[in-house]
Amino acid sequence: MELRPYQKAAKTAVLSEWENGTKRTLLVLPTGCGKTIVFAKIAEERVRHTDRVLILAHRGELLEQAADKIMQACGLGCSVEKAEQSCIGQWYRITVGSVQTLMREQRLAKFSHDYFDVIIIDEAHHAVSDSYQRILAHFPDADVLGVTATPDRGDMQNLGKVFDSLAYEYTLPQAIKEKYLCPIQAVTIPLKIDFTGVSVQAGDFKASDVDSAIEPYLEQIAKEMQNYCRNRKTVVFLPLIKTSQKFRDILNQHGFHAAEVNGESDDRAEILQDFEAGKYNVLCNSMLLTEGWDCPSVDCVIVLRPTKVRSLYSQMVGRGTRLSEGKENLLLLDFLWHTERHELCRPACLIAENNEVAQKITDNLAQAGCPVDLEEAEKQAAEDVVAQREASLAKTLHEMKGRKKKLVDPLQFEMSIQAEDLSGYVPAFGWEAAPPSDAQKIALEKAGIFPDEIECAGKASLILDRLNKRKREGLSTPKQIRCLERYGFQHVGEWTFQQASNMVTRIASLGWRHVPSEIDPATYIPEG
Repeated sequence: MELRPYQKAAKTAVLSEWENGTKRTLLVLPTGCGKTIVFAKIAEERVRHTDRVLILAHRGELLEQAADKIMQACGLGCSVEKAEQSCIGQWYRITVGSVQTLMREQRLAKFSHDYFDVIIIDEAHHAVSDSYQRILAHFPDADVLGVTATPDRGDMQNLGKVFDSLAYEYTLPQAIKEKYLCPIQAVTIPLKIDFTGVSVQAGDFKASDVDSAIEPYLEQIAKEMQNYCRNRKTVVFLPLIKTSQKFRDILNQHGFHAAEVNGESDDRAEILQDFEAGKYNVLCNSMLLTEGWDCPSVDCVIVLRPTKVRSLYSQMVGRGTRLSEGKENLLLLDFLWHTERHELCRPACLIAENNEVAQKITDNLAQAGCPVDLEEAEKQAAEDVVAQREASLAKTLHEMKGRKKKLVDPLQFEMSIQAEDLSGYVPAFGWEAAPPSDAQKIALEKAGIFPDEIECAGKASLILDRLNKRKREGLSTPKQIRCLERYGFQHVGEWTFQQASNMVTRIASLGWRHVPSEIDPATYIPEG
């Protein structure tokens, strides 16, 4: 099976991390981008070196999918470590293992500590739990790969406690742009659902409280769906089975052909097949279909089980992001949850690189009143945020005008070079969140950056890397940026070193009193 370009890059990056001595690394791929194929090829590579590979998952469907994909992609069979089945004594080099089985002390005791050379964790956002940690502790020398579709740095902060690096990340916007996933349109429905009384349990909103909050609105939601979902294949996620069944009945009363599945459904496989075949146009479920189920023709997703967990939200929306013949886009219906909880996941969190842009997208969608392409919404919101930042920066610089600071404020540097990755940076791993080291501060000050405004070592490292890269590429220095922007020139960070040097020389020849008379700093663009 031929890998796509990003899949090849992901495989190379993971193997490189291990070769360079990093024992535990992460791979982030959006739902629908073939993560199973990638780790199957990684497993195949290690098997060629006679290594034993363990693939861990928390659900039987995921284990079966992994074994099937490994056979399809690599022609390799797998042994199974689950319930009464064991890999011990079998000649297969790859084992798919159930976490619930392997976490037991009696089961682990059957394995030597060096039995597996590689451990691959599917849906790695679960790896922070005690069950996974117990297994990893039993095989301390194994190279570990965690694979997840989480798009959010908040989840990465938790995963940073388990993994040492992020080997490769392929984002949802990249996948949509390169046409490996379908575009997403989001619409905010003007139905205010009171969410103020919902409590938190085990790190997420309590399902029973969420159920109580949405139940009074189910009739209105069904009416709103008539405006958007008549000609779409829709999946609805709800908090409890009883509510999922009730909503199915309400939808059928409103003219939909709706079905419901849950973990206790005897005819689950038949219902899923009928939905895929078009017998039903709406499928209701209580969090059953977040993982291990694919139906590419789904083109509408409704999340009536609000969550603060980005990985879970991504999994739900991911049921509709795959490509399918005749499918133009995925429609994502979002309701106006009446709440002050900023951690509530909204469509913006799928695509925004930071909370500031996400909030602006959410505000813009609420004002639009019609479906909006998320990529276009992100572009507009990012422009809005940059404009706000520039206005704020102008105010800050005005306030700093009387200060004779010789160093450049980091925010001024970031805005001048148009570095969104710097201004939106959030630390992921423990060392990144620590304060900048003395050596970093000295290096920053030497380069012309005011170090006291940089709050963490990760950002200090990024800025130093950017400064070194700019020096190699012959771009303007922080001191040139500070000097020329003080005279009113715009985005000097995009100038070359020589262009900035020439202008500084001309201003110096005029005694530093003003710029040459024929030049308007606000509109000036250097030649060459």
